[in-house]
Amino acid sequence: MKTTEESILQAMDSTDKEILPFLPYILQDFWEIGSDPEVIISLIKKHGTRNPLPRVLDLGCGKGAVSIKIAKQLNYPCYGIDAIPEFISFAKEKAKEYGVGNLCKFEVADVREKVQTIGKYEIIILGSVGQVFGTYYETLRILTNNLTKDGILIIDDGYLEEKSSFTHDQVFFKKEITKQIAEAGMELIDEIISDEASGAAEIYDQEYENLSTKIINKKNTGT
Repeated sequence: MKTTEESILQAMDSTDKEILPFLPYILQDFWEIGSDPEVIISLIKKHGTRNPLPRVLDLGCGKGAVSIKIAKQLNYPCYGIDAIPEFISFAKEKAKEYGVGNLCKFEVADVREKVQTIGKYEIIILGSVGQVFGTYYETLRILTNNLTKDGILIIDDGYLEEKSSFTHDQVFFKKEITKQIAEAGMELIDEIISDEASGAAEIYDQEYENLSTKIINKKNTGT
């Protein structure tokens, strides 16, 4: 099993361990790290669960944007877990700011260890955290133990088109993902694809520009 540090780097698509202590600084201007809360909420509203008050498990929750906005809009209790203490501290303060401190619980922990003891949830979210549990098959088999019978699992991740020549050891072709989902005894019931029409590309470009500036400033100041 990878160390917690290696798992964080994998989620950030990085291999440079020296960047870890600087992540809170580099990402200090970002709240919604990775997943779009509104997209996640739209899927929850569309598919829901039989439980009128489902519990949400947000694994690798970052600074809590997804959980906090779910709690605010849907009034669902949310439990977010992340390995970076500064992110969790930010999430707790943000939950108070949004008036959902009573609905949101945030904890610093390794999600791979924590899922072994926290029981079942109606909604589980893996928002842009990468393959921290292994392949899709391994991930789904592990999280089956945390998902109620009629629960839903929402994964925000990328995949390769079949004709793509791009290679990455953490990114699968869609056909392979679908196969692994079926082998794990689950079913893909919906997907939302981000594209330029949604304005995502422009947002990501601006965020990358801000991020590059932040990294340059950090190196130049030497603080």
